[in-house]
Amino acid sequence: MTGYAAKHYTSHDGLALYYRDYGDVGDARLPVVCLPGLTRNSADFEALALHLAGDGRRVISPDFRGRGRSAYDPQFMNYIPPTYAGDTIGLLASLGISRAIFVGTSLGGIVTQLIALAMPALVAGAVLNDIGPELDPAGLARIASYAGNQTDPANWDEAAAQIRDINLSQFPTLDDAAWARFARAVFTEKPEGGLRPNYDPKIGDAMRAGGPTVDMWPIFAGLAEIPTLVLRGALSDLLAAATVRRMLSAKHDLVAVEVPERGHAPLLDEDESLGAIEALIAHIEA
Repeated sequence: MTGYAAKHYTSHDGLALYYRDYGDVGDARLPVVCLPGLTRNSADFEALALHLAGDGRRVISPDFRGRGRSAYDPQFMNYIPPTYAGDTIGLLASLGISRAIFVGTSLGGIVTQLIALAMPALVAGAVLNDIGPELDPAGLARIASYAGNQTDPANWDEAAAQIRDINLSQFPTLDDAAWARFARAVFTEKPEGGLRPNYDPKIGDAMRAGGPTVDMWPIFAGLAEIPTLVLRGALSDLLAAATVRRMLSAKHDLVAVEVPERGHAPLLDEDESLGAIEALIAHIEA
């Protein structure tokens, strides 16, 4: 396995949405569905997807609307988790997938929980990557400060420097090559030259516009009967260690793994992350 098929599907409201399809379409094992964070896209899961698809397992990694190679939504207040959950359910229905293991990073983990609440039979297992039912205000403030407000770098060196400035507190040990890879997953080239963030800046407007406060603990309870792993970056400013402890109290079979030298969110190429995800899959399929 050396790559993926680039594909599109059409959302219920007519948007052309993109996804990467790794592995063997005919593989009989449970597929894995990888859902990205707020300003991120399918490229974030390349290392994990290639690892899991190395022996043929199918891995589906979509770009949510407004990100990557998916169409932007003209109604920016559609950039909310229930919309992404509906899009993902529609994608899997179009592929004839009735059961899968979900890996959700940050926002993708919230979407995973919404899908589990609405269609529990669809979710064979869940990986919540640095996300839980409570969000630390410090991390929310950091994300809100840059979402939709990033400047357009002139070149890839500037892009890597910008990403490093935003995320250094969360990834203090990354080297220059890692920051360069990070930038390639976050920015895209403009036709006229230079780069831009690879998402609709109105996603930031939707986040800052807010809405009614939602108690996410009842949403987390939708995972009660579903094998679940929570990964927490040891340096995370979004998922507090105290929240993970409360999650463990609420769901006694929850598996929690802390990833050292990572903040929000683990990159899922770490030995700790890969080992924990493989263990969850093996448990589900035993």
